Amino acid sequence: MRKVFNVTMRIVSTLLGVFLILSGAVWILQGLDIAFAGSFMFGDYRWAIYGAIAVVIGIGQAIWSNTRQV
Repeated sequence: MRKVFNVTMRIVSTLLGVFLILSGAVWILQGLDIAFAGSFMFGDYRWAIYGAIAVVIGIGQAIWSNTRQV
């Protein structure tokens, strides 16, 4: 049962990292006036910074969840 839990949590953790990466990419695009006009984030450089932070955290989350020892 423990192995099933570890595999399930690894998948959930990786998906959380991927979600952060994708969300951060959207925030970067909006903050740099590239895509998704009409949002309150559009053209605000702070959202590009927040997006870059989210991408870095998401990459770290995905790497950590797949390289940690069981």
